[in-house]
Amino acid sequence: MPVLTEQQRRAVLDAVLRVIDTKYMGPEANTVALRASHEARVVDSSDPVEFEAAMNGLLKELGVSHTGFFHESTPRAAGRVAIAATFTKAETSDGERWMFQDVHPGGVAAGAGIKPGDVLLSVRGQELVPPQATPFALGERYEIVVRRPDGTTVSPMLDVPRPKDKTRPLVVPDQVVTARRLEDGTGYMRVTMFPGVLGMDVARDMSRAVQELGTDRLVVDLRGNTGGGIGCLRLMSLLCDERRGVGYSVGKATAKKGYRKEDLAVFDRIPTSKWGALALIPRFALAGRSVAVFTEALGAKAHHGRTAILVNEHSASAAEMVAAFAQENGLATLVGTKTAGRLVAASAFKVGHGYRVALPVAEYYTWAGARLEGVGVHPDVDARSDPDAIRSGHDTELAAACNHLRSAPGAVTPRQSVET
Repeated sequence: MPVLTEQQRRAVLDAVLRVIDTKYMGPEANTVALRASHEARVVDSSDPVEFEAAMNGLLKELGVSHTGFFHESTPRAAGRVAIAATFTKAETSDGERWMFQDVHPGGVAAGAGIKPGDVLLSVRGQELVPPQATPFALGERYEIVVRRPDGTTVSPMLDVPRPKDKTRPLVVPDQVVTARRLEDGTGYMRVTMFPGVLGMDVARDMSRAVQELGTDRLVVDLRGNTGGGIGCLRLMSLLCDERRGVGYSVGKATAKKGYRKEDLAVFDRIPTSKWGALALIPRFALAGRSVAVFTEALGAKAHHGRTAILVNEHSASAAEMVAAFAQENGLATLVGTKTAGRLVAASAFKVGHGYRVALPVAEYYTWAGARLEGVGVHPDVDARSDPDAIRSGHDTELAAACNHLRSAPGAVTPRQSVET
């Protein structure tokens, strides 16, 4: 990363504040007050690390998710995204530590042999204790020390790849969709994220998985799902037979002039080819981020009315769209813990000298008008796995979902409302 002069740091600060004024969509931001509170630390930063920390401190005051300041040479992503695994705090024989919770198939952690219940002891020779954040960055290699549930330790190497797109710092696991039949015949499909702007590949894989399972009971596992793009529409479409309103996003310009959700541009079909994707360009060129989403009307499925969706505190973004839609329409029973409450549409903007700022540019509402950012979705059936259960390999949440489907085989009952 370049070492900027004081004048250059000030210029970048000015550019960031202009982007907040013109593009940011969220609770009203007072950029004059932000400058007064943070200018000295930003301008007086002695090195690039301190400069980034100062700018991210400013963005944190916005109080919303999906914000970030980074240099395009070293794009940032949360540690759980970089290695495709999540953590929970746990009391262990080594004291309070981070325990691996969701380990996604095909991800960096899974590729290194990490499993749920493993305890992270150190990274690059440095002991790591909560609340210290897990430090995994894109394009880096990490030797870690992990204690297994049987008490032994191993030292795997985590090789985190660099993202292909500098504006979207994501690492996509090799297996985003996995599926199998459980012992009682219930179908189980795990979706770890919804990659791709239009999600054509993940949509195809979910449809194929459901067809191959062919079961009349289905558990959809969205635990640790970090979200992604509109590919989540296919999953929502697989929950009902007809066309239904899912929700809508509203950009800053549309919000200022006023709108009716019924008049927004409509997205109701994931294209099956690049030619179909190109046909969408003129349709949405003037819509910006203001779009209403409807399901695809894929017809009746055997599992309709007998579906459970697993969610937890790491289920975010597009995964929360699915959870809220299913709950609002009584299409599936949510099992687990409250979701993350990180659901906005974001973009990254150039602000000079190779730096970019990521900001929310549209707010998302369910079709009934619930705003999920900072709120999340509460499950219908509360089920959580404690560290002892994770260590023993017992999946408490999955067992609760299967028990619910066996005991209540009829159609699920819609929840009265999603908490707002």
